[in-house]
Amino acid sequence: MSIGKLGVWTGADTMTAREVADFARQLESWNYGAFWYPEAHGRDSFVFAAWVLSQTERITLASGIANIYARDAQATHSARLGLNEQSGGRFLLGLGVSHAPLVEGLRGHDYDKPLSFMRHYLEKMREAQYAAPKPEHNNEVVLAALGPKMLELSSSHANGAHPYLVPPEHTRRAREILGPDPKLYVEQKVVLETDPARARAAGREALSIYMKLPNYRKNLLSLGFSDHDMDTMSDGLVDALVAWGDESALRKRVREHWEAGANHVCIQPLRPDGGPGPCLKALEALAPSQEQPST
Repeated sequence: MSIGKLGVWTGADTMTAREVADFARQLESWNYGAFWYPEAHGRDSFVFAAWVLSQTERITLASGIANIYARDAQATHSARLGLNEQSGGRFLLGLGVSHAPLVEGLRGHDYDKPLSFMRHYLEKMREAQYAAPKPEHNNEVVLAALGPKMLELSSSHANGAHPYLVPPEHTRRAREILGPDPKLYVEQKVVLETDPARARAAGREALSIYMKLPNYRKNLLSLGFSDHDMDTMSDGLVDALVAWGDESALRKRVREHWEAGANHVCIQPLRPDGGPGPCLKALEALAPSQEQPST
């Protein structure tokens, strides 16, 4: 796929359907290559994609991620092909195992061993049947991957990886594990705010939910952060995971990911006041030029 080097990641469940459509068209006008969105306890991932694809012309919709516990492999395979056939190939499927509290507590499933469950799911997708007209291109499948084994699976069983909540150091490690060819699509939180206290407060507000999830804690421990860093959301941790400052500082962090091996960085624009929804001012400031090369 050709999604450019810069996209946007945002949770859109704070917006109405019409507001989401307007937002997506704005991203399109700013030349962002992809609109990444999560799935938790709001809109169904594929229902959301179908709506936004119907309201736009060029931008790629990328699930970041679709929870594999939410539907079986046959349903996901069918959705992937159907969305690409209907949109002319503008859907990128990001899959993930989510987290035990969301799978067991919210959905009522047993949280299986992540690696083996994902491998089996992908194998079932390869075996799935599809009787409707197929799209010209099936397009990519990428996995939410943090640790070495899931990154290896992203290379062997998918088209690449979509790491979330990671600093450029992780991007370098991921590229080494993936090798040169698989895609590496990295999420990066940004705050367009030069006041350290205000920027870090916004960062802590956004990070607080993730510091309770074992998958992220384990990954951050592997990168040298401590339990104390995560429990207190230390300045060092916040600064590593949330780029803040003026436009130049935010662009510098994005470049660091590119230089570390990312094909594409999807920025998550946090509001400086810590409120819900994306910061449009940051998105406008960081919007890619028409001449930006594709990946």
